[in-house]
Amino acid sequence: MIPEAWRGGGGVAVIGLGKSGVAATRLLAREGVRVYASDASDHPYGGDALGGLRTLSGVTLDVGRHDLARIRAAAAVIVSPGVPPEAPPLAAAREARVPILSEIDLGFRALAGSGTRCIAITGTNGKTTTTALVAHLLRTAGLHAEAAGNIGRPLADIALAGDHYQWLAVEVSSFQLHDSPHFAPDVGIVTNLAPDHLDRYASVDAYYADKRLLFRNAAPAHVWVLNGDEPAVLELAGGVPGRRALFSLRRRADGWYDATARRLQLGGEALLPRAELGLLGDHNVANALAAALAVREAGLTPAGIANGLRSFRALPHRLEPVREVAGVRWINDSKATNIASTVVAVEAMDRPFVLLLGGRHKGEPYTRLAPLLREKCRLVIAYGESGPLVAQDLGGQVPLERGTTFEDVIARARRAARPGDAVLLSPACSSYDMFKNYEERGATFRRLVEAM
Repeated sequence: MIPEAWRGGGGVAVIGLGKSGVAATRLLAREGVRVYASDASDHPYGGDALGGLRTLSGVTLDVGRHDLARIRAAAAVIVSPGVPPEAPPLAAAREARVPILSEIDLGFRALAGSGTRCIAITGTNGKTTTTALVAHLLRTAGLHAEAAGNIGRPLADIALAGDHYQWLAVEVSSFQLHDSPHFAPDVGIVTNLAPDHLDRYASVDAYYADKRLLFRNAAPAHVWVLNGDEPAVLELAGGVPGRRALFSLRRRADGWYDATARRLQLGGEALLPRAELGLLGDHNVANALAAALAVREAGLTPAGIANGLRSFRALPHRLEPVREVAGVRWINDSKATNIASTVVAVEAMDRPFVLLLGGRHKGEPYTRLAPLLREKCRLVIAYGESGPLVAQDLGGQVPLERGTTFEDVIARARRAARPGDAVLLSPACSSYDMFKNYEERGATFRRLVEAM
């Protein structure tokens, strides 16, 4: 499980002390590996757990700094997904030719031989909802299953606890795939592809190349659930060993949406009326179809899948209806941290709406939104660091105001919305200019709405 070389010499360096870094440190320590774990922040996300790490034999912690000499001398580096590839500790590791691995890779290797099978979910948007759907469907059918990776528990934590799951639904980002040379899921889902993370990638092609690493250990027995409506997804999986299962909103496929009958289908078999799926937007129909095809590989029947889909509810911060106030529906889509996500949210709106747009810019122009906003968008409220860019790209094309504080943004939206409208927080930006993460942004939105 753990390479013998890791147990001697400089041990292993863990970079980043969020949930995944803490779990990786604990797992390595249990296996008798000396660990140097560090985080550049004075207040890492895993802060509450750091006290416990300090008591572990063979673990050295650095908070607020990285010792680059120790990292260069390590046998391997385990990196958390939030650490940028150009960060000094990773640059130092590459310079010293130290292997860099993700916590996903570490956890997957630790689980080898346990009998646990894996459904991996990646793509630009819809990963978290689809991962949660897969885990929910498996559990509803009576299988022992867990959501892991970018959602739920780190794989290293599952290996550490010794929990024997039949199936894991694992959300994997492009950053994690980049550093996961041993990761080999039984079933893989690609929800969709669109430009994203251009603040961390030199080009869209470089971003897509990391997504393609989902298939790097593909074998004939593996199954790939792919978005049949997106040529880029099908091209990504071109020539990959294994069986394909396609989902589509536009045409008949292995899993498809019959728009005339308003029904989700598995091939020629009716699965579920659209009205019984409690999720907003066509994109969530696609997510449901992808999840259905994946769990069918775990032996679920169409009746069992339909039963699970009926009982699934929207996740927090993903087109989450918060409440209705004076006839106005307030919707929290804080997870929309790129343009493509906001496009999906806007297309899901069935009534006039006020759009809250802004945060930390991620490299894409906002002009793509203009044609979609002209029909139903009553007002765009631009805020945060990207506010001037949003105003520059959309001003004059749609009604637009500039907000200041987040409280001011909410107050402006409340004044502008009319009974029968919606207010949609779908920022198309990261949250790091004003909040710790998108969850804090969404929770603040919810708190302000619930206080009305």
